[in-house]
Amino acid sequence: MKIRVASISFLLAAISVGASWLSLQPSLAALLAFAQRELPVKSLELVTRVKLVLPVTLAMVLVAVAALTFAVIHFTVGRPLARTEKAIEQLGRLELNVNLDSGGPLLSRLQRALVRMADAVQTERAITFQRVEELKQTNDKLMRAQAELLASDRLATVGKLAAGVAHEVGNPLSGILGYLSIIQSRAKGQPEMVEIASAIENEVTRIDQIVRSLLDLGRPSRGKPMPLEVGGVLHAATRLVSKGPELTQVTVTEEYEPGLVVLAESGPLSQVVINLVLNAAQAMEGKGSIAVRAHRRGEVALIEVQDTGPGLTPEAQARLFEPFFTTKTAGKGTGLGLAVSQHLLTAMGGKLRAENAPAGGALFTLELPVPH
Repeated sequence: MKIRVASISFLLAAISVGASWLSLQPSLAALLAFAQRELPVKSLELVTRVKLVLPVTLAMVLVAVAALTFAVIHFTVGRPLARTEKAIEQLGRLELNVNLDSGGPLLSRLQRALVRMADAVQTERAITFQRVEELKQTNDKLMRAQAELLASDRLATVGKLAAGVAHEVGNPLSGILGYLSIIQSRAKGQPEMVEIASAIENEVTRIDQIVRSLLDLGRPSRGKPMPLEVGGVLHAATRLVSKGPELTQVTVTEEYEPGLVVLAESGPLSQVVINLVLNAAQAMEGKGSIAVRAHRRGEVALIEVQDTGPGLTPEAQARLFEPFFTTKTAGKGTGLGLAVSQHLLTAMGGKLRAENAPAGGALFTLELPVPH
């Protein structure tokens, strides 16, 4: 930039000095000719000396004018223009924190326009980022809604299938259990037969439990949600389940907001909490602690069941509420407990979600409406 300004300054100085010299040359020539004619001989040496000094003076004037022109152009145009060029390159890299000093009388308006443009671009960029985040959140909500609709459709299909075959399966199962009781009574002296009959009875009982769980998926709401003091229901459910063999070495702590009332049904809510506590105990292999909490947040009540187990893997978390999906070993679970729990909560106008707790372990959260 400085070289270009110096070149322009020298050109302007040459033009101005040249123009001045050309305009003054006739007058100077006439003056020198008059001096040679009219002045004494001794004064002619002075005229000759002036003729010799005149080109040097002209060159010095040219240099002085060029330097002055360079200083004026550099400080009024060159330096502000260099800062403006740097700011434009900065804008090209989308670095929008532009800070320009005063550009003098020539470029100040341009610099102010650049600053306004940078501010406008920065504002639009912030709005764009905000809208992108809103779109991401909306897309996540749509994906969750799609997953919930798909799960609901699967549950409805399973429920219809279960309702159609329950009676056909239930009657033969009852007959098999009756025959097994006869076999067990007649085979008291045959330990091997008694063991086989007991194994068959366990499997038949498991089939009966699966059929009953399937019926819960297709069964409509048993009643209308009513105002319910949640602390008493949760305490009764945790006290009941804590007597089971799975929780003999498990510590269960309870923390309920006093007087918290929710819109729910006592039976289904107890069933969901019992199922979550049992699942937590089984995930910890019968050793650890479980915290059951309830508190209000805005217009909803949150019931949390948190354990100190290994937590949820991403694969399990994505399919947790699918019917027949289970992480338990064969024969330990049907994969219907969480699907049934979600179905019961949805029927009461609530939600069920699962995540990993920050301190470790799994955290299941029940969200239920509160009466207004």
